[in-house]
Amino acid sequence: MSHAIQDRPVTAAPQRGPLAHARLPRWTPAAIAAGSIAGGIGIGAAAGWHSKVQWGLLAALLFVLVTFAVTTKVEGSRQAKDRVATSLVWVSFVLAVVPLLSLAWVTISKGLNVLDGYFLTHSMNGVLDAEAGGGVYHALLGTIEQVGIATLIAAPIGLLTAVYLVEYGGGKLSQAVTFFVDVMTGIPSIVAGLFILATWNLMLGFGPSGFAGAMALAILMVPVVVRSTEEMLKLVPNELREASLALGIPKWRTILKVVLPTAIGGITTGVMLAVARITGETAPVLLLVFGTKLINPNPFEGAQSSLPLYVYEQYAVGTDAAVARAWAAALVLIAFVMILNLVARGIARWKAPKTGR
Repeated sequence: MSHAIQDRPVTAAPQRGPLAHARLPRWTPAAIAAGSIAGGIGIGAAAGWHSKVQWGLLAALLFVLVTFAVTTKVEGSRQAKDRVATSLVWVSFVLAVVPLLSLAWVTISKGLNVLDGYFLTHSMNGVLDAEAGGGVYHALLGTIEQVGIATLIAAPIGLLTAVYLVEYGGGKLSQAVTFFVDVMTGIPSIVAGLFILATWNLMLGFGPSGFAGAMALAILMVPVVVRSTEEMLKLVPNELREASLALGIPKWRTILKVVLPTAIGGITTGVMLAVARITGETAPVLLLVFGTKLINPNPFEGAQSSLPLYVYEQYAVGTDAAVARAWAAALVLIAFVMILNLVARGIARWKAPKTGR
């Protein structure tokens, strides 16, 4: 038997390829991006394209194609697919950010020509639309009051509705509420304004006021708050609920002390998304608030103005002074929404449950 073992031929071990494959340098994506931009500009200029959007789209296409070709040559097809997916994500991000930055730049560059302390503290009382001067104080005050009242109406309703759907719902009533929330999500703003006009103004006999506009804005705000809050509550782990209930804490107190504080960040973000949506609405304000050049601090009586309506009115005039005021008011509107978001983020971080030891 020992001779049989000795006579058995010895086979060589199989040769294995190297574990480490060739890798592109870390600066390769930046170099490809720079070359693609140069190529897009060069090809676009040679082809007689005057639109910079066309140049940008061509550069994005070149970036993806060159990335795939170079990565396939050096690293293989598998890694090339991964890099192409990453490149598409970056290209999509850039395509989304560029219009936003362009809008912000144009608004800031045109709005700063008029925006000053006088513009923020004076109204259009006694100033013709075609003349220079005047301010946006009456419209800013109206926007703050109308958006604030709409938020006070819509946020509690939306929050309680979402809590019911997630924590208590499950029957036919829950299905009906979900259906109507989905329907309300697609309601045009003019329809909400017409509904309040028909009920509050025509049937009940009330005149134009900031409160009427706020009710229409609240209708638009409720479904956004419900949907965003519902998704945030679903992300709260059930283990937290079960641990609280296991200690004998009632369900309502578990929701109040455990579930809502855990999801407070996402809930606040959803509310701010809804606020950002209604802040720029013009149609309900035009129908229900009417607009005025005077300062009216009472949202429950008399016509008011708002920033979107002010921008529309001034831009419709068409003179240089009026268009300049429109750009300045648009800049104030953007700053107003941004400040609200920053304040809401700070409150959410302050009220969020603390982690760590």
